[in-house]
Amino acid sequence: MEQIVRCLLVLTLISPPVFAEKVVWRIETITPHLHVLFGRGGNIAVHVGDEGVYIVDDQFAALSEDIKRQINTIQSGLPEFVINTHFHGDHTGGNAPFATDGSHIIAHHHVRERLESAHGAGSNVLPRLTFGSDLTLHFNNEHAVIQHFEHAHTDGDAVVFFTVANAVHMGDLYFNTGSLPYVDVDSGGSVDGLLAALYTVHQRIGPSTTLIPGHGALGKKVDLEQYIALIERAKKRVLNAIATHKSESAVIEADPLDGLGLEYSSWLPKARVTRLFYRSLCNEACFK
Repeated sequence: MEQIVRCLLVLTLISPPVFAEKVVWRIETITPHLHVLFGRGGNIAVHVGDEGVYIVDDQFAALSEDIKRQINTIQSGLPEFVINTHFHGDHTGGNAPFATDGSHIIAHHHVRERLESAHGAGSNVLPRLTFGSDLTLHFNNEHAVIQHFEHAHTDGDAVVFFTVANAVHMGDLYFNTGSLPYVDVDSGGSVDGLLAALYTVHQRIGPSTTLIPGHGALGKKVDLEQYIALIERAKKRVLNAIATHKSESAVIEADPLDGLGLEYSSWLPKARVTRLFYRSLCNEACFK
């Protein structure tokens, strides 16, 4: 059943969306050179300067013209580069329109592999520049360090450290929505890998560093600490339920996440979060 739900989600993410409601766009400024565009889908970082424009993530293809217009309110010009934080369609859906206009798409090797599997080898959705462990983009007098974190939200997650702006785009490693993250187990994600990535980011930033989440409002180090603590509490609860109940259905029935006081979205309800945590944390001991 989980596989069926995941397939439906992926189809939703990689297909052109039909928006019944008008998208409300909002821009927040971190520095004169770094801005965040909030719309429908993953949050977009927009970096501007004397050399031009580049962005991190690009939401959906159907919104690409709106996104370009929003960018032009900050600084005119098409993005020279588009950095993908991972492969999900609400972060890469605009790749093809931007690539057609001349943008160079940058992503981890696994992002290209997964997008090629979904769209075919000749698609403009595919990144043309890929990397393994890390890559640094020296542009607009900024040094954007793009770091891969394996088996976190997916197997191709990238975090972008803007060293001059003292800001970090964390992609979907960080959901600043007051709830638990989506751990895409079927795409190489894991709870422990996600936590390891979050602890690493936490060690590299200071109290004044601005965090750009994949979804939700901008945050600071203290917000990340609360997010990590929430995931650790959820992990402990699910592990305790596994030790007691063993099977997936029994753990879901036990409702270990009850009492955390969280709200869940329609596409990621509590039972699904529990199932994903279970699948990530469970091992052979579950079945002894």
